[in-house]
Amino acid sequence: MDGRPPIAVGTVPGMHAHLDVPADLRAGFLAAGVVETDAGGPTVIGVPGPLSDWPATLDALTAVFTKAKAAAVSGAPVVFVVSSDALLGRTGATDAMAANGVVSAARTLAAELRKQGAPVNCVARPATTPVDAIVRLVLHLLNGGADDPTGEVVQLGGAQIGKALS
Repeated sequence: MDGRPPIAVGTVPGMHAHLDVPADLRAGFLAAGVVETDAGGPTVIGVPGPLSDWPATLDALTAVFTKAKAAAVSGAPVVFVVSSDALLGRTGATDAMAANGVVSAARTLAAELRKQGAPVNCVARPATTPVDAIVRLVLHLLNGGADDPTGEVVQLGGAQIGKALS
């Protein structure tokens, strides 16, 4: 145990986190009691999509990098949220490259922040997964300690069944 209190499922009153996520997820985090803060603390980053051209992909990945860097500099945990369909290549090449690039970046960042005990993970979100389920899992991962998962991709909704992922 690292001294932090465990998160009660479905509620995290007063937990502070930087939220760079779509509106539906932001509303879910706020409803769960998360207090939104500036970049540099615990961070949740939603990879935008669909991305259909190179300039939009570059802009999206630059924004993801900037937010992740702010968290990493302060040794704060990060959870990235990507589209399951993008991760599996179902929404186009640039979408797939962005999602898989973020997974790779998350694993690298996890290796770096492991020394500080800050977990970094990805959640792959199918379009049909309820927001509250995503929020609960993300908050659990965000509040993890040195002995909790880090560098992992958690696929929700069974979208990966029958697919080989590395």
